[in-house]
Amino acid sequence: MGVSTEGSGSVAVASADATGRRMPRAVAPRGFTADPRRLGVAAALVGVFAAAVSAMGSWIPSLWGDEAASVLSALRPGESLLTMLTHVDAVHGAYYLGLHAWVHLFGSSPFVIRLPSAFAIAVCAAAVTWLCGRFGSLGFAVLAGTLTAILPRLTYAGEEARGYAFAAALAAVLWIVVVELLRRPAPSRRWWVLYAVVLALGIYVFLYLALLTLAVGLALALDERGRRQLKRWLIASAAAALAASPVAVLAVSQRQQIAFLAHRDVVTPNSILVKMWFSAWPFAVVAWSLIALAIVMWVRRRLRQRRQGERSGLDLETVALAWLVVPTGILLAASPFVAGFTPRYGTFAAPAAAILIALGVWRLGDLRFGAGVPRSALAALAVVAVVVSAMPVWAAQRTPWAKNKSDWNDIAATIQHDARQGDAIVFDDSVRPSRRPRLALDTDPAAFAGIADVTLETSYADSTSWHSSVYSVAEAARLGRFADVSRVWVVEYARNGETDSTAIGDLEALGYEQAERIPLHSSVVLLYTR
Repeated sequence: MGVSTEGSGSVAVASADATGRRMPRAVAPRGFTADPRRLGVAAALVGVFAAAVSAMGSWIPSLWGDEAASVLSALRPGESLLTMLTHVDAVHGAYYLGLHAWVHLFGSSPFVIRLPSAFAIAVCAAAVTWLCGRFGSLGFAVLAGTLTAILPRLTYAGEEARGYAFAAALAAVLWIVVVELLRRPAPSRRWWVLYAVVLALGIYVFLYLALLTLAVGLALALDERGRRQLKRWLIASAAAALAASPVAVLAVSQRQQIAFLAHRDVVTPNSILVKMWFSAWPFAVVAWSLIALAIVMWVRRRLRQRRQGERSGLDLETVALAWLVVPTGILLAASPFVAGFTPRYGTFAAPAAAILIALGVWRLGDLRFGAGVPRSALAALAVVAVVVSAMPVWAAQRTPWAKNKSDWNDIAATIQHDARQGDAIVFDDSVRPSRRPRLALDTDPAAFAGIADVTLETSYADSTSWHSSVYSVAEAARLGRFADVSRVWVVEYARNGETDSTAIGDLEALGYEQAERIPLHSSVVLLYTR
């Protein structure tokens, strides 16, 4: 392995192929590539930092609908979970099975069920650190990993009991495999087997990660030695697709489950430029400015190389842009025809955005603003701008009602404090499943101990989906569920502070009268007595 210098303070890491020719391997940002041993230690430390950033305060927000799906699926018996996956949520099956093992070992409190996602972001940030250290200096690698750790989309994924953090981690690991095999003069088949295994696992965790196959193919096609690996890439990718075909088949059969996205998640400039990776406009402005700078400097360098007849190896900008643009672009292009877009689906490309931001910071050192302006000061100011604009987003993600305005913690606390043994409870089931207040009980049954769930027909644990089926109040009354019940709590999802379910009218018909009204953030808790 040798190192050749290039203009603008960059280097090209070169290796010799089988004929002995020295070929450029990677263009690195300002400086030599990092020592592997020191890089490994730095990646581990960045991973610990990332886990702490994501886990801190993760116990504060109430769980919300998607997390309820995770928790209630994981709490099922194994056989029941496998049966459910043949009907719904097959695309989340790998995550549910992993969480199933986790909750049976450590419990299902909000902090515990979100902690695996924080660990996944730790792996993601560590992987980005290692990846960038193979192209640039140790300082640059740590910068990129740290920005990954604080990127709003990833700090959100790291405190959510869903599989998106794992998709981001596996995407970063996949790119490490690709870069490591390209650094070798004659990569063995074992590297391509590893590529196929990581890709297949990634598809099981998040189906759309399969789109990274095309991003990798593009990166290989743009690299001289990478083009020699295209046949092996095609074979390995096909093997991964074949291995992951069961989840793909089930996903097609269950596609109506996400049909609502065609009406709810519209592709807009705000959803792409802000919500996809950056969450808030202040952070988005800083991030896109640095990304634009990185791209402009990269294009200038590539044009200069072409004019001078220089060979250029695979560079970090190519990797990051392929990772960011190709899968996201396909999702966006397909969205008018297929219901398959929501900004969270871009999570697995978020590390690429962090890398491009880091490149923008690093390239500030290549700009000249006069002798009186230190180059390092510009980079430091850019880092400060990123951190300062990220902090309010991170804090907002860790407020009690941060997740879809869910106030299930408040519902549980109210019932636990005010209800009596023998009281009954009725939930508003007129809203869509992910917003039903009943999920407060399902995800925290201890808070409702001793309270009769009088309208329950079939528990989620005995159904083929993750939500329960219920009787109306009138139907439950005909079954005698309200006999000898003098106090009934009603939990309503409030629309603009108003309640409109049929439960209240049915209770009044049974002779109950409202005795108390407790407004919460998104719900209203009512006490009816007779």
